[in-house]
Amino acid sequence: MNVPFLDLGRLNAPYKAEFLGVASKLFDDGTFIGGGLVSQFEREFAEYCGTEHCVGVGNGLDAITLALKALGIAPGDEVIVPAQTFVATWLAVTHVGAVNVPVDVEPRTANLDPDLIEAAITPRTKAIIVVHLYGATADMARINEIAKRHGLYVIEDAAQAHGDIRFDRKVGTFGDIATFSFYPSKNLGAVGDAGCVVTNSSALAQRVRELGNYGSSVKYRHDSIGFNSRLDPIQAGFLSLKIKDLDRIIEKRRAIAARYDKAIGNADESAPVFRLLDFGLQSVWHNYVIVCRDRDTVQRQLTEAGVGVGIHYPTIPTEQTCYADMQHYSRATPVAHRLSQSVLSLPMGEYLSDAEVNHVCDALRKLA
Repeated sequence: MNVPFLDLGRLNAPYKAEFLGVASKLFDDGTFIGGGLVSQFEREFAEYCGTEHCVGVGNGLDAITLALKALGIAPGDEVIVPAQTFVATWLAVTHVGAVNVPVDVEPRTANLDPDLIEAAITPRTKAIIVVHLYGATADMARINEIAKRHGLYVIEDAAQAHGDIRFDRKVGTFGDIATFSFYPSKNLGAVGDAGCVVTNSSALAQRVRELGNYGSSVKYRHDSIGFNSRLDPIQAGFLSLKIKDLDRIIEKRRAIAARYDKAIGNADESAPVFRLLDFGLQSVWHNYVIVCRDRDTVQRQLTEAGVGVGIHYPTIPTEQTCYADMQHYSRATPVAHRLSQSVLSLPMGEYLSDAEVNHVCDALRKLA
């Protein structure tokens, strides 16, 4: 048996027939920008997250960029960012002219380490971007306390954590503003690029909407240097179909993760592989990530057993060519560097059959 790492066709198959009906109606209506489908999904997602406002945008990178702009982050400002994340988090800071200040991550969550934040704060620090990596919420209580004490904005990059709950609150409700991606592989994924910003601030929501609409809130009047970043109605229509199932999707992923847990056992760093996320922590399991003592060997063994795997992420931002001038930071973020050399993601998706999950579990038990 072969179990691919991801099969987007199977993942989205349950929505095909209904989605084609939505698309047909959209063609009949002729509303290809904005309109009722976008407004409907914005209301649904705000209600799901427990926030007052949701503003749809073109993608996750745009969401972070517009959030930073809405908060007034400008050239010369510093923004604390996790050293281990997808590069989009960093690119948004660069796009607004601010400076990324990497802080190392926790070894058993890969999320921003609260113990290290204050040492990175300077008089130029204006904000902290917290990434809820792989689907597990960061320690927002401690991070918010630090931010409040130093007068800093908090932006949640929740691109991988739709629906996760910590302290009886969903992601997106902890910071001043939060951003989401609906990239097709996400737990709540579109059929193309899409994203949004959520917040409880009417002023911030209005600012994001204006910036994403060419800097305009009134047609043909442009008060800001804006962008063209709006949620397409075709994507909004699909997301409205899928959001109804999001809690069920999360529970199915948690059930699969529990079976992987059992196969791996309560292993530690002396074992060939162990679960990245501490067993005391919950997740919505956008990715189920293991840490390998010898990743090349584990990757080869799983591949030979017909188990597809992914690496999230093999190169941390400070070691990317586009941030070559920041490579000295790699020595100061050893956990992020070590994880980039040792993490491996297993197949994860609510569409996986019992037989496929059993096959992955069998392959995990045979690792040596």
